[in-house]
Amino acid sequence: MFPVISMQKFDFIIAIKLNLMILNLYLTSERSQKLLLSVKAQTLKNYSGYFTAIPTLAKEKRQKTRSFEEGESAVLYCNPPKSSVTPKIHWMDIQLRHIPLNERVTTSLDGNLYFANLIVNDSREDYTCNAHYISASVILPKERISISVTPSNSVVKNRRPQLQKPAGSHSSYLVLRGQTLTLECIPEGLPTPEVQWERMDSPLSPERVRMLKYKRWLQIESVSEADDGEYTCTAQNSQGSVKHHYSVTVEAAPYWTRRPEDHLYAPGETVRLDCQAEGIPTPNITWSINGVPIAGTDSDSRRHVSSGTLILTDVQYSDTAVYQCEATNKHGNILVNTRVHVVGEHHLIQSPSAICMCSLHAGERLGTLSLQCEYGFVFKNEWIPNFPAVDLLVFIVWDLNGCRYSEYTDGSLKITDVQMEDSGIYSCEISTKLDSVSATGSITVQGESVTDKPGSPHSLGLSEKKDRSVTLSWMPGAENNSPRKEEQNPEKGRWEEYRRVPQDIRHLEIHLQPYSTYHFRVRAVNGIGMSEPSPPSDSYSTPAAKPDMNPENVTTVSTDSNSMVITWQELEQRQFNGPGFKYKIYWRQASGSSPHWKESSASNPPFIVNGTGTFIPFEIKVQAVNELGVGPEPDAEIGYSGEDLPLEAPSEVAVTELNKTTVLVRWSPVSMESVRGHLLGYKIHLRKKGPRTHSRKSLLMQEPAADRNRVIVVHGNKVEMVVSDLQFYSNYTLTVAPFNSKGEGPHSKAYHFSTPEGGKVTFYSAFSFLTFESPSETEMTLRWGAPNKPNGVLTGYLLQYYEPVPGISSEQLMESINLPLDTEFTLKGLNPQIQYHFMLRALTAAGDGEPIEIEGATLLDGGETAHSFATQGWFIGLISAMVLLLLVMLILCYIKKSKGGKYSVKENEEDQVNGAHTKKDGEFGEYNDNEKCSTNQQSVCESKSSSNDSLADYGDSVDIQFNEDGSFIGQYSGRRDPNGHATHGSSGATSPVNPNMPPPSISFPTSVTGFLGPN
Repeated sequence: MFPVISMQKFDFIIAIKLNLMILNLYLTSERSQKLLLSVKAQTLKNYSGYFTAIPTLAKEKRQKTRSFEEGESAVLYCNPPKSSVTPKIHWMDIQLRHIPLNERVTTSLDGNLYFANLIVNDSREDYTCNAHYISASVILPKERISISVTPSNSVVKNRRPQLQKPAGSHSSYLVLRGQTLTLECIPEGLPTPEVQWERMDSPLSPERVRMLKYKRWLQIESVSEADDGEYTCTAQNSQGSVKHHYSVTVEAAPYWTRRPEDHLYAPGETVRLDCQAEGIPTPNITWSINGVPIAGTDSDSRRHVSSGTLILTDVQYSDTAVYQCEATNKHGNILVNTRVHVVGEHHLIQSPSAICMCSLHAGERLGTLSLQCEYGFVFKNEWIPNFPAVDLLVFIVWDLNGCRYSEYTDGSLKITDVQMEDSGIYSCEISTKLDSVSATGSITVQGESVTDKPGSPHSLGLSEKKDRSVTLSWMPGAENNSPRKEEQNPEKGRWEEYRRVPQDIRHLEIHLQPYSTYHFRVRAVNGIGMSEPSPPSDSYSTPAAKPDMNPENVTTVSTDSNSMVITWQELEQRQFNGPGFKYKIYWRQASGSSPHWKESSASNPPFIVNGTGTFIPFEIKVQAVNELGVGPEPDAEIGYSGEDLPLEAPSEVAVTELNKTTVLVRWSPVSMESVRGHLLGYKIHLRKKGPRTHSRKSLLMQEPAADRNRVIVVHGNKVEMVVSDLQFYSNYTLTVAPFNSKGEGPHSKAYHFSTPEGGKVTFYSAFSFLTFESPSETEMTLRWGAPNKPNGVLTGYLLQYYEPVPGISSEQLMESINLPLDTEFTLKGLNPQIQYHFMLRALTAAGDGEPIEIEGATLLDGGETAHSFATQGWFIGLISAMVLLLLVMLILCYIKKSKGGKYSVKENEEDQVNGAHTKKDGEFGEYNDNEKCSTNQQSVCESKSSSNDSLADYGDSVDIQFNEDGSFIGQYSGRRDPNGHATHGSSGATSPVNPNMPPPSISFPTSVTGFLGPN
């Protein structure tokens, strides 16, 4: 049963395909029923992803009219809904007419509509993106887009091309073999740029490549490994050019190069199942038996895998199975099933055997040839029970050299009046509707009938023995056919074929190497096969001789600056020609006063000559020598001693501006004598010193070293080079240095140059920043860092902000403010209940730069913000703990004062009673701290003083402040001195934010600060 699916047209078609697939699977044998069920379930599972409803568009808010000036570039985004099938995009108007496309207006692979530059006629209100899902026969239109192009008040400024897509200067693509590759290059600029495509390593093939969308697309169908490489797109107009590089890497899912086939085998035979597959990366080949990996089965010494080939030796009936070969790499896998039938006398058709019979007419060479193909049947088959062996139609076909020759139902083939042209390859194929087998053999028609391989030659003899040759003779065996001679090499000790000669040859002169021992034997060959070898001849040894040749590829591979290393290709041992073999090396300066050769000897390369000087040319030659003499006179070759670093720097370095970001660098070459080696070229060291800005308020941002320093390698003797991809409005320094295989020489004098103003300002999130601070609930101060790549003279900043509304992509702009070159600004009159979205742009003569954005609110009343630590849980917990600790200390102080004052008051009362009669009339009696204590009251006075200080010192030192929302933001300070000043040397608790807290009279800062880099 199929799962319930939506009753769409394309779903119904898929269900029909699944039914057909399962019906086909049911036609397999009973042995495959278990496999059938698993395949059926898996098939349904694999197709479940396609049982989805037709994609629908989310309800969109009608977009407002977008305004542009004439000459600007623009992009209209389509963003079709996601689907398992990529839709085809059509841009139309409200009357379903296609928007005209050309070099100025084109579409990209993602369906967006690009304008290289706008004209007034592009204004319209009904640009509509229609997503066409072909398999579902559904077209989904998006909301209409309205744009308005206003004529420019001034002369429209031309501008050099820039790529709208792809971004950057380089992109990489990975494509699989057989897929379709599409590279897109969509520029903008005025006038409309032209696009040219190139391949770096070879010309583009018109048969392989198609240019689409007015050359904005380059498409290659059925990609192969040959399409792997580097491609470039160049967009050019009268103002300049821009280039993009594409690195295309072609890989491949596994595909078969050799697949094993089903066969019948007899017990004891060796089965070899060749399974070879290719792919990128190279696929891994594994074998399974009846679906079980070989690694998971019991080990069997008769079974092993070698280079993807499964070899079964001494097969038995139990080896009958379905063997699966699977090739897998990261791009997929492929599987092939091979049936191996091991049968004895019970197989469907016995392998045929051809029996050749030939009868000759008396006195004539011509006769009749009869070929018989024997076969047999079985009455029971192992795999198909109750198989009827009768009423089977048998077809027997004979082929000659691959062409149909004749058919006979009795399996025989008769050829009358046999001719020489009847020789060839004959095959007999026997087939029924259940099985087929074949046998192949060759027939050679000669002057005499041939029924067996020839006999071995005999009576080998050696004559005319010379230093470099010997004559070998032999007698033919029973069959007189073409023999071949074999010789034995004494060093290798194995037989090698020397030559094949016609059948009427009985002796042969053989050329030999000196200083070797040989044995000879002969075989006879006819159309049936090769005879056994003859008995070996007597051995024959050749005398030693001078070498016949000298070594080849004599050259120098010097590395040290004061020596020369000579090397060569060694001779084989058989070419030594005698004992005491060695090489004699000769050398002399190629240009010098000494015409005499210096010489030495060595047994093998390399040979080192010291004290040669730096990069001096020499004539060199190597000669083979043994005890009997030297080889032929060798030819002299030119070699060099080791190189050293160049001594001279290039001069007259000059820079010519080609456009705002490209220059031509020229220099005068160095003398060849100063190179002290083979000049490999020059290296241009380019260093960016920073933007051309003198504003003290601008922030100098640090760029990566790879962006500041570049090395351009110029190969060969070229003395000029185009350097591109420079930054606008920047200062540069360059030097030029020669180099050889040893390294670089001295650099030229530094050349300083600057690039003019150019593109719009860009921000880099790693360097520029935008922060905010809220001094009050209605104010917010924004601070930012100046852009590190102004690309020109900064004229000011543009600050815009609005309130984000969830679910709405286009927000209502609240205010745009043009700012001077200051790097901070305070906004007033803000609503503390609103979370604002701020965008800041830098302004130059080229226009508005890319924005840096941030969101935030004023203080905490404006809602929780990610930029304030005052709302964090750890901060609230810390403040609560400090308040609790302060309350405990106050309670302890109160208890101490109460206990200490009890005794002092009592003594005071006693003193008042005893001295009451001494007071003057009308004078109020009270206790005076300044009264002198008697000796017996000293401890009481001290206790009194301590008690009085205990609360007085701490009671006024608690400065507790609360914010408007009730959160604690105060601190506990130390004791006060008698003069009323706070003493911070006490053990009072400190602030968790600032360990050096201000005096209690200064409240905790009530500001909320946020920090965020650019988006």
